[in-house]
Amino acid sequence: MTEFRWELPVRGDGRHIGSVSAHRNGFDFLDQVVLAAELSGLDGVVAPYDPEGEESWVVAGSALRQTRHLRVGVEFHPAFGTPVYAAKLSATLQRLSNGRLDWRLRVETDAADAAARGDRVSGADRYRRAAEFLTVARGVWNEEQVLPGRFGGTGFEFAGEYYDVVDGGFRGILSGLPFPIVHLAGNSREAIELSAGHGDVHVFDETADGADDAVASLRDAASRSGRTVRAGLALPVIARETEAEAWARVLRQWREVYPGAADAEVRALALDGSRWSGFGRIGYTRSIGLVGSYEQVAHALSDYRTRGIEIFELTGHPHIEELHRAGEHLLHLVDPAGRTLVGQENQA
Repeated sequence: MTEFRWELPVRGDGRHIGSVSAHRNGFDFLDQVVLAAELSGLDGVVAPYDPEGEESWVVAGSALRQTRHLRVGVEFHPAFGTPVYAAKLSATLQRLSNGRLDWRLRVETDAADAAARGDRVSGADRYRRAAEFLTVARGVWNEEQVLPGRFGGTGFEFAGEYYDVVDGGFRGILSGLPFPIVHLAGNSREAIELSAGHGDVHVFDETADGADDAVASLRDAASRSGRTVRAGLALPVIARETEAEAWARVLRQWREVYPGAADAEVRALALDGSRWSGFGRIGYTRSIGLVGSYEQVAHALSDYRTRGIEIFELTGHPHIEELHRAGEHLLHLVDPAGRTLVGQENQA
């Protein structure tokens, strides 16, 4: 079954571009978005790292407590802390959520943001550190129950460039839990090689040339490592009953930023199919997404599925309204076998 996830608005939300409403800010609002995602049939949410937003670990912990079925991804940098500390924190969250925590390790970052966080590691060194981070985190994690018996670990040893561990490994209540599913991202060669060796899911950003070559590179790299890594795609979406309604919504948002802009100026950023490259200019973090009727957007998402995309990270704002639209009108068109009774009966 294709998975659909939603990126949470950790900086607040509003009806207008760049605005944050007093009623759409803080944890009560985030809780409503999380519950809307679960009620709308999404498979998961992602708490993104945002230097100006709520802390992603706290948001993820709250989301796990609020829900019963959603998977919850927490995005963080390897410089967040030691891999052993991140693993221990995650073990507790796995216990309280019945194993629904995922990691989205963010390796590529803005140089100014890294400097502001006191992180001196840059360039290709970030990938070597990330590989060590994941090696150590998996090394101290014991998915089989290990009884407590003494102070110390279970004999895991690691001597690396960035981390050293002596007699590491979790016992007792920190053992016997599933390791978080590791999501990685980035379109660079280094990012794909890291996923091939250490990731479970690699999430691409859409480009004007499409993601086909990047997905093929991921498969080749993972195959050389003897592993399988699922491919995902992050996309902002504006879908409505008709194509005209969807473009009217785009134009209203565009004119909040560029008053007096002509319709042709907005349409000029259209790519092939339902793809549109103007999202980055109306407040989204990614430039390319989908605009169209529910049927057109569903067709585009289905086309991505045939080309190897298994997980979609969607977003749109206002978040609660767009989540309900996606759940009610879109997901079953993309994945009828997994999300309708008829489809499930046909598979039985």
